[in-house]
Amino acid sequence: MGITVIYPGTFDPITYGHGDLIQRGARLFDHLIVAVAPNRVKNPLFTLSERVAMVESTLADMNLPNVEVRGFEGLLVHFADQVNAQVILRGLRAVSDFEYEFQLASMNRRLKTNIETVFLTPAEQYAFLSSSMVREIASLGGDVSSCVSPQVEVLLKQKYAAQK
Repeated sequence: MGITVIYPGTFDPITYGHGDLIQRGARLFDHLIVAVAPNRVKNPLFTLSERVAMVESTLADMNLPNVEVRGFEGLLVHFADQVNAQVILRGLRAVSDFEYEFQLASMNRRLKTNIETVFLTPAEQYAFLSSSMVREIASLGGDVSSCVSPQVEVLLKQKYAAQK
Protein backbone atom coordinates (compact mmCIF):
# COMPACT_ATOMS: atom_id res chain seq x y z
CA MET A 1 0.00 0.00 0.00
CA GLY A 2 1.37 3.39 -1.00
CA ILE A 3 1.12 6.75 0.68
CA THR A 4 -1.80 8.95 -0.34
CA VAL A 5 -1.43 12.70 0.17
CA ILE A 6 -4.10 15.38 -0.07
CA TYR A 7 -3.17 18.82 -1.36
CA PRO A 8 -6.17 20.93 -0.27
CA GLY A 9 -7.00 24.43 -1.36
CA THR A 10 -9.55 26.73 -2.84
CA PHE A 11 -7.62 27.06 -6.13
CA ASP A 12 -9.50 30.21 -7.08
CA PRO A 13 -7.73 30.17 -9.52
CA ILE A 14 -5.00 27.54 -9.70
CA THR A 15 -1.63 29.24 -10.26
CA TYR A 16 1.77 28.10 -11.49
CA GLY A 17 2.78 27.99 -7.81
CA HIS A 18 0.09 25.40 -7.11
CA GLY A 19 1.17 23.45 -10.17
CA ASP A 20 4.77 23.47 -8.96
CA LEU A 21 3.75 21.98 -5.59
CA ILE A 22 1.52 19.39 -7.28
CA GLN A 23 4.33 18.24 -9.57
CA ARG A 24 6.81 17.95 -6.70
CA GLY A 25 4.27 16.27 -4.42
CA ALA A 26 3.50 13.76 -7.17
CA ARG A 27 7.18 12.77 -7.19
CA LEU A 28 7.25 12.32 -3.40
CA PHE A 29 4.03 10.37 -2.85
CA ASP A 30 2.37 7.38 -4.49
CA HIS A 31 -1.02 9.06 -4.92
CA LEU A 32 -1.77 12.78 -4.73
CA ILE A 33 -5.31 14.09 -4.50
CA VAL A 34 -5.85 17.76 -5.26
CA ALA A 35 -8.76 18.46 -2.92
CA VAL A 36 -10.71 21.51 -4.07
CA ALA A 37 -12.57 23.09 -1.16
CA PRO A 38 -15.74 25.20 -1.38
CA ASN A 39 -14.48 27.81 1.15
CA ARG A 40 -17.54 30.00 1.44
CA VAL A 41 -15.62 32.32 3.79
CA LYS A 42 -13.38 33.43 0.92
CA ASN A 43 -16.39 33.92 -1.42
CA PRO A 44 -14.68 32.34 -4.45
CA LEU A 45 -14.90 33.90 -7.89
CA PHE A 46 -15.43 30.49 -9.52
CA THR A 47 -17.89 27.81 -8.42
CA LEU A 48 -16.58 24.56 -6.96
CA SER A 49 -17.30 22.66 -10.19
CA GLU A 50 -15.60 25.38 -12.27
CA ARG A 51 -12.52 25.21 -10.04
CA VAL A 52 -12.37 21.40 -10.22
CA ALA A 53 -12.56 21.60 -14.04
CA MET A 54 -9.95 24.39 -14.07
CA VAL A 55 -7.51 22.32 -12.00
CA GLU A 56 -8.13 19.25 -14.18
CA SER A 57 -7.50 21.19 -17.39
CA THR A 58 -4.36 22.81 -15.99
CA LEU A 59 -2.93 19.45 -14.91
CA ALA A 60 -3.92 17.63 -18.13
CA ASP A 61 -0.67 18.52 -19.90
CA MET A 62 1.58 17.65 -16.95
CA ASN A 63 1.50 13.85 -17.38
CA LEU A 64 0.91 13.06 -13.71
CA PRO A 65 -0.79 9.63 -13.67
CA ASN A 66 -0.75 9.44 -9.86
CA VAL A 67 -2.69 12.71 -9.42
CA GLU A 68 -6.44 13.08 -9.26
CA VAL A 69 -8.65 16.11 -8.64
CA ARG A 70 -11.70 15.99 -6.39
CA GLY A 71 -14.00 18.56 -4.90
CA PHE A 72 -15.05 18.01 -1.30
CA GLU A 73 -17.31 19.44 1.38
CA GLY A 74 -16.84 19.39 5.13
CA LEU A 75 -13.80 18.80 7.29
CA LEU A 76 -10.56 17.94 5.55
CA VAL A 77 -9.83 15.14 8.03
CA HIS A 78 -13.18 13.52 7.17
CA PHE A 79 -12.27 13.70 3.49
CA ALA A 80 -8.87 12.19 4.35
CA ASP A 81 -10.70 9.24 5.95
CA GLN A 82 -12.90 8.82 2.86
CA VAL A 83 -9.89 8.61 0.52
CA ASN A 84 -7.56 6.77 2.95
CA ALA A 85 -5.02 9.60 2.96
CA GLN A 86 -2.23 9.59 5.51
CA VAL A 87 -0.69 12.97 4.70
CA ILE A 88 -1.80 16.55 4.03
CA LEU A 89 0.45 18.62 1.78
CA ARG A 90 0.55 22.38 2.35
CA GLY A 91 2.57 25.13 0.73
CA LEU A 92 4.52 27.79 2.59
CA ARG A 93 5.33 30.87 0.54
CA ALA A 94 6.76 33.03 3.31
CA VAL A 95 7.35 33.08 7.03
CA SER A 96 4.04 34.90 7.40
CA ASP A 97 2.24 31.73 6.21
CA PHE A 98 3.82 29.57 8.90
CA GLU A 99 1.75 30.56 11.95
CA TYR A 100 -1.59 29.95 10.22
CA GLU A 101 -0.39 26.70 8.61
CA PHE A 102 1.04 25.50 11.93
CA GLN A 103 -2.33 26.08 13.61
CA LEU A 104 -4.13 24.18 10.85
CA ALA A 105 -1.70 21.27 11.05
CA SER A 106 -2.05 21.12 14.83
CA MET A 107 -5.85 21.18 14.68
CA ASN A 108 -5.95 18.53 11.97
CA ARG A 109 -3.68 16.29 14.06
CA ARG A 110 -5.94 16.84 17.08
CA LEU A 111 -9.00 15.86 15.02
CA LYS A 112 -7.25 12.88 13.40
CA THR A 113 -4.20 11.72 15.33
CA ASN A 114 -2.72 9.60 12.54
CA ILE A 115 -2.61 12.35 9.90
CA GLU A 116 0.66 14.12 9.16
CA THR A 117 1.15 17.49 7.48
CA VAL A 118 4.09 18.04 5.17
CA PHE A 119 5.10 21.52 4.06
CA LEU A 120 6.75 22.39 0.76
CA THR A 121 7.94 25.76 -0.38
CA PRO A 122 7.26 26.74 -3.99
CA ALA A 123 10.03 27.30 -6.48
CA GLU A 124 11.58 30.72 -6.02
CA GLN A 125 9.88 32.24 -9.07
CA TYR A 126 6.46 31.37 -7.59
CA ALA A 127 7.07 32.34 -3.96
CA PHE A 128 5.16 35.63 -4.32
CA LEU A 129 2.12 34.16 -6.12
CA SER A 130 -1.28 34.01 -4.52
CA SER A 131 -4.68 33.39 -6.06
CA SER A 132 -6.06 36.55 -4.47
CA MET A 133 -3.28 38.62 -6.05
CA VAL A 134 -3.94 37.01 -9.43
CA ARG A 135 -7.68 37.74 -9.14
CA GLU A 136 -6.99 41.37 -8.25
CA ILE A 137 -4.64 41.89 -11.19
CA ALA A 138 -7.02 40.13 -13.59
CA SER A 139 -10.02 42.13 -12.33
CA LEU A 140 -8.18 45.34 -13.19
CA GLY A 141 -7.26 44.13 -16.67
CA GLY A 142 -3.64 43.32 -15.85
CA ASP A 143 -1.50 40.61 -17.44
CA VAL A 144 -1.51 37.37 -15.42
CA SER A 145 0.03 35.18 -18.12
CA SER A 146 3.18 34.60 -16.03
CA CYS A 147 1.06 33.44 -13.08
CA VAL A 148 -1.53 31.05 -14.53
CA SER A 149 -1.94 28.68 -17.46
CA PRO A 150 -3.37 30.08 -20.73
CA GLN A 151 -6.71 28.33 -20.15
CA VAL A 152 -7.02 29.86 -16.65
CA GLU A 153 -6.15 33.28 -18.05
CA VAL A 154 -8.99 32.95 -20.56
CA LEU A 155 -11.43 31.87 -17.82
CA LEU A 156 -10.45 34.86 -15.67
CA LYS A 157 -10.99 37.27 -18.57
CA GLN A 158 -14.37 35.70 -19.33
CA LYS A 159 -15.47 35.80 -15.70
CA TYR A 160 -14.55 39.47 -15.23
CA ALA A 161 -16.02 40.47 -18.62
CA ALA A 162 -19.32 38.85 -17.60
CA GLN A 163 -19.38 40.88 -14.37
CA LYS A 164 -19.18 44.22 -16.16
